[in-house]
Amino acid sequence: RAAWPPSRCPFHLTRLYTLAAVQGSASAQGKLGLCYALGTGVAPDLAEAVRLYTLAAEQGYAEAQYNLALCYASGTGVAPDQAEAVRLYTLAAEQGYALAQFNLAI
Repeated sequence: RAAWPPSRCPFHLTRLYTLAAVQGSASAQGKLGLCYALGTGVAPDLAEAVRLYTLAAEQGYAEAQYNLALCYASGTGVAPDQAEAVRLYTLAAEQGYALAQFNLAI
């Protein structure tokens, strides 16, 4: 029997995100990317995290744009690219994503 709520069972949560992500949900793609980045419910896989962040960011999901910007800024899972990081921070900031706004202000 699965634990509920899903947040208390990382494996179940990642399974739900995966089901929604393959159907194109930007939110699920972004959150599943974070699971792969942190190793929550799945083995850590930075390349998969970046792939999922990219899918979600291309759909305009601000949280994924921010997380992908962090990857480019630090070279985590991708080659460092400050210009791409700034572009992604800007896209997220324009949607009111406060952490992206903060990073642009530094």
